Amino acid sequence: MTKVHERPVEPFSDIHCEHGEVRATLLHDPTVEGLDMAIYLDGSGSMSDEYEYKKKWKGLLNWFLGATPEFLPNVVEPQVRWILEYLATKDRNGLLRVAYWATGNRSQIEVIGELKGKDVESYKFPGPGTFGSSTNLEPAIRDFVAYMRDQADKGARQGCAVFLTDGVIHDADHVKAYCDVIVRDITKGKLPRLNFILVGVGDGVDEEQMEDICHEEYPGFGHLWCHRVAEEIGQVAELVAVLVDESMTVASGGTVYDDKGKVVAKYESRLPAILEFKVPEGCKSFTLEINGQRYTQPLPEDHDDDDDDDHH
Repeated sequence: MTKVHERPVEPFSDIHCEHGEVRATLLHDPTVEGLDMAIYLDGSGSMSDEYEYKKKWKGLLNWFLGATPEFLPNVVEPQVRWILEYLATKDRNGLLRVAYWATGNRSQIEVIGELKGKDVESYKFPGPGTFGSSTNLEPAIRDFVAYMRDQADKGARQGCAVFLTDGVIHDADHVKAYCDVIVRDITKGKLPRLNFILVGVGDGVDEEQMEDICHEEYPGFGHLWCHRVAEEIGQVAELVAVLVDESMTVASGGTVYDDKGKVVAKYESRLPAILEFKVPEGCKSFTLEINGQRYTQPLPEDHDDDDDDDHH
């Protein structure tokens, strides 16, 4: 039996070739390389209860004597910590842009900072200094686009922003118009590839409106947005993780070339963890291309291999 093994190069963890049939296992998802992540937390007035820290008294006597109460984490804090820790595993440098949006009386942005995913337990999320009177999403998107323009000069090749909200988006038409501009800039190479994730929480969300924003498909580009609605804040973290994984794999396909530059496999929308394809006789390598990035994996010439793998 002819079996050929070759030392894999990143992003492959295992390469197997038999009679020109190649099976290549990905070590990790290369579509997330050079990725900058951000999360924007709804800072509108309707979220004020969720950011409130609840008092916990250690016994009635302590309350009566005026002792200092213990403050429990608000319902947002544990979810955001979990999300940040997860997103840091995707981010190129482990620093995540975090901000409140829809704050103040003009839907302003209140940037918390670039936070390290490994320090999540030390972060507090008490809500913005001034809760907003309306929920306008476009300023938050513009903030992330400006951030990505800056990060592109520092090595970022793509970006993904998560926006959390509990209500109706008041500037949906402006959002859709600005998204047209963003996609044009991406296709012209003026911006890195971007993906946006919109997560609604509770029964105050207009899911039909979210679908109208997120189901827009752009010719030659695909979808810019994906969205889901969680019934309660406690479901948000796991939901965000699923959406991030989906947007990072589904949004980017890939193409495999032989050593002569001929296409031997094409993945239009989703790149699987295991690639299986056939190469011509005598092919010495193949190249996987994703988002303009190329990864070349050598293949040795077929030979009789008598190692233990051939004997069962």
